[in-house]
This record gives sequence, C-alpha cells and structure tokens, in this order.
Amino acid sequence: MRIAIVGLGAVGGLLAARLAAAGETVSALARGDTLRNVERDGLRVLAGGEPEDAGGVERRETIDGEGIIGRALPAARVVGCVVHLACSTPRPGVILHASGNRLIFGEPDGTRSARVERIAALFAHAGFDAELSPRIQQEVWFKLWGNMTINPISAITGATTDRIMDDPLVRDFVSATMREAAAVGARIGLPIGTTPEERHRITRRLGAFRSSMLQDVDAGRPVELDALVASVAEIARAVGVATPNIDALLGLARLHARVHGLYPQ
Repeated sequence: MRIAIVGLGAVGGLLAARLAAAGETVSALARGDTLRNVERDGLRVLAGGEPEDAGGVERRETIDGEGIIGRALPAARVVGCVVHLACSTPRPGVILHASGNRLIFGEPDGTRSARVERIAALFAHAGFDAELSPRIQQEVWFKLWGNMTINPISAITGATTDRIMDDPLVRDFVSATMREAAAVGARIGLPIGTTPEERHRITRRLGAFRSSMLQDVDAGRPVELDALVASVAEIARAVGVATPNIDALLGLARLHARVHGLYPQ
C-alpha cells in the first residue's frame, strides 16, 4: 500500500513513525523547522521517555493553504478515521506520545469494504488499537463534542486540561456548551449517549495535557476554530437550535486568535 502522511505534527508524526517502523514505505509532507529537523535527525517519537525507531520516512515539502487537496480528492476516495490518543510536539520533528492508542475507521456510507478492512489491519500491524465503525459520523461527532470546548478554552487561557476540569465555573461552562452541542447532534441524527460530566471524568484522567489548539497557539500556528467550533454554530443555525454558549466561546476564541495573528481578520 502507498502511504502519504500530510503534515508531521503530533498525530501525523506518530502515524508516520509507527507505520514506517512496521516496515511500510511512508512518504510525508512537511515544511519549515519540522522539515529541516526531520531531514537532519529523522523523525523521532518519545513514548514513556524512550525513543521509538521511526524507520525510513521520505520527506517532501508542501502546504495546502487554498484547499487544493480537498478539491482534488473526491469524497468517494475518503475513509473516515477518529483518533483517540494524546500526542504533542516538544520540538519540530519530535513526537511525544502521552496516552491512548485507539483509531476508529469507517466508510462514509457505513459499508464494511475491503479497503477499510485493509486500512484498519495496516494500522493494527503498526501497533495501534484499530477498530471499524458502521457509522463513522457518530464517532466524529462524539470526538468533536469532547474537543470543541477544551481546545479553545485552553487556547484562550493557556491552561492544561486538568486545570480546566478542576475549575468549577469553567467546568460548568463547558458542560453547558456541550449540552448545546448535544442538542444539535440530536437534531441531525447523531445523538450523544452520555453526559458532559461522564465525559469530563475521561478528560480528567488525561492529566495536565496541553490541547492541540494550545500547542498551536504556543507555536504561533493558525488555530482550527472553523473546524472545531464555527462548524457546530453553523449547523445549529441551519437546524434552528439556539447556542448562546457556543457562540460566546467562538467569539472569545476568535478574537483571541485574531489579536495574536492566528485567525483571519
């Protein structure tokens, strides 16, 4: 199988390293300091303080600022994947795998195709806990439901997830925001079968973790507010669900990002 990893950030770098170490031929797209460090030192993964061998990853440079890949790649060529693991990049080209190992794959139409089975088997061989879902959209929404609050709040405040969860006022705001998102999901046929408080207990077990959006702010990279928050607000408007807390979170996080030059004016 021909494999290309677009972007050697925390998760992309871990996927590339694991696949290469399992004997697959992996091409990766990178730029800037990440590209230079990987070309000089190779791609390195730290797990429990010990380095993992990343194997032979080919390095090439590209970016997709105008959505060229999205237009060029038909939806029928896409298989969904939801990632349940925690990674960070202490420096470009170095991946720290903190916890979790779960990848969920699924065809958009829900079929158990030969290609999705082959992809799941590939990642299982690379050491991941890979599984298949008959409805990947549900898995995507559940992951988004958990991430759409912690990420922007951490970006605004600079707080790790444990401090967000341990502050009762902030935790209550997170819960209220998640209840709004759950109402949106229910309206579009993607109900959430758990409570915000049950989800908080899972998040709290991650400890003092720096969210991906906080890592982006620290590194001066653009933040993914549109994908994580604005998309939910847009869907809510389309289906007639009021989301005052989601809107407030989006406004605050967007203003913070614009002030720091991390989101378009």
